[in-house]
Amino acid sequence: MTTNSAAISEGWVESVSPRAVTKGSSILGLQNLTKRFGAITALENVSVDINKGEFITVIGPSGCGKSTLFNIVAGLDSPDDGHIAHHSRAIDARELLGQVAFMPQQDLLLPWRTVLDNAILAIELEGTPRAKARAQALKMLPEFGLKGFEKHYPHQLSGGMRQRVALMRTFLFRRELMLLDEPFGALDSLTRSMMQRWLLEIWQHHERTVLFITHDIDEAIFLADRVLVMSARPGRVKLEQRIDLPRPRRGDIVTSEEFMAIKRRLLAEIEEESMKSFAS
Repeated sequence: MTTNSAAISEGWVESVSPRAVTKGSSILGLQNLTKRFGAITALENVSVDINKGEFITVIGPSGCGKSTLFNIVAGLDSPDDGHIAHHSRAIDARELLGQVAFMPQQDLLLPWRTVLDNAILAIELEGTPRAKARAQALKMLPEFGLKGFEKHYPHQLSGGMRQRVALMRTFLFRRELMLLDEPFGALDSLTRSMMQRWLLEIWQHHERTVLFITHDIDEAIFLADRVLVMSARPGRVKLEQRIDLPRPRRGDIVTSEEFMAIKRRLLAEIEEESMKSFAS
C-alpha cells in the first residue's frame, strides 16, 4: 500500500472506484443489478467487475443483500434489472448455474457419507465416475489436512475439519470462480485464524478467483485484494476498498498501521450503514 505517515495517522487509506483494480482479465462483470422481492428492493444498481485471480470480500450490515448477490452470481436467481457479462459475453444470470463453485454457510456434509465421498459429491453429481472422483480426491487430502481421515464420518470431525471437507468439495468442483458464504463464521477465533491463513495458501496454489462473504472486518481485510462495502437496504456497493498489503500475509499483519488504518475506515462505513438499518 502506498500511503504516507500523515495519511495513516488520520486513518485514511486509498480507496478505489468500481472497475479500478485489475489483477487479471474480467471473469464476471455485474452492471447496475437490481433485485426486488415484492415491495422490498434488496439490491439496487450494484456494479462490480470480478477479475481473474482476485480474492474479493463482501461486508455490510445485516439485510444488505449480500446473500441475494451471491444467489445471482451462482445462477440461483435473476436480477430484475441490470446486465451480466461472463468473460465479456452478455448472459442471463441463469446461465451461471453450474459455472460457479458455491459453498454456503453450512458445510452440508451428508452424515451417511465418509469424508472422501462427501468431498467428491459435486463432481460425482456432475458425472465423474466414482472411482475416478475418489482418485482425484485422494490426491488432495494431504493438502487439505485430511489424510488419514478419508473413512471418517462427519460426526467424527471437528468444526474446522468439517469446513476443510466442504472447501475441498468446492475446490474439486473445478470452477475458476468460487463463492464462499461465511465459511468460518461458526468457528472459534483460533481455529478461524488458522483457517484463514490456510485458505490463502490453498487459493494461491490453485489460482482460483474468490468472492467471500463475511461479517468480520479483520477477516475481510486479511484475506482480500478488495473489500466491497454494501450499504443498508437497498444494497448498493458503497465503497470498494483496495487492500494493497503484501502477500503472503502473516498473522501479525493485523497489528500493522496500514491494516488498522483500513479497519478504521471500514468500521466507520459499516457503523454508518448499521445506524441506517436501525433507523429504518
